Amino acid sequence: MKTIYHKANSRGKADHGWLKSYHSFSFANYYEPSRMGFGQLRVLNDDIVQPKMGFGTHPHQNMEIISIPLSGALSHKDSMDNKRAITVGEVQVMSAGTGLQHSEFNDSKTDEVNFLQLWILPQEMGVTPRYEQKQFDQSKRENQFQTLVAPKNNKIDEALWIHQDAYISIGNFEAAQTVDFSLNSTQHGVYIFLLEGEIVIDNHTLSTRDAIGIWETQQVEISIKENSKILTIEVPMN
Repeated sequence: MKTIYHKANSRGKADHGWLKSYHSFSFANYYEPSRMGFGQLRVLNDDIVQPKMGFGTHPHQNMEIISIPLSGALSHKDSMDNKRAITVGEVQVMSAGTGLQHSEFNDSKTDEVNFLQLWILPQEMGVTPRYEQKQFDQSKRENQFQTLVAPKNNKIDEALWIHQDAYISIGNFEAAQTVDFSLNSTQHGVYIFLLEGEIVIDNHTLSTRDAIGIWETQQVEISIKENSKILTIEVPMN
């Protein structure tokens, strides 16, 4: 088993006033050659958007883009005529494919929005752009992992699908237990991002917003030290 450990305070940071963004991997003005991604995971941004502010219309191409709100609501508008608000418990996926444009805005006058945005490289270039959004039953992630995103050809339960052999899951775990996470392939790795709490993996103690990448194994043992919310991103390593 191989691992790479990323403390929360080692992430890149951008503070634009209206936006505070923490970058797990090189992004925009944050460039770190040793952190260009994890396997097919290219971007993991932890964004906080101030009230009545947001991202103007901008383009994407040939990328699978997943947005997960953690607090607040984010309004979305794109060139495929989708106009939706994304709220806590929902997940949004976009296949940029041949190209799309979109904007994201915090309509609240008082509350910040905190959301994660992930970019995963697709298996196939030039696909038709697509958009999907879904509300998940959060009770199904209590002391177990709930799969939010899965591959198109191996769709799991109610998961949204993307053009990559990747799986994104989230779980809320009570303290004083051990959880086993099983990967779907020996060719995959998993990037475990601790949203809240404290856990131990491979003798590494992770606190809120710490992360660990693991590969060359099919099972990971997670010791839950405090009540914890865990995000797992399983991707091909090549």
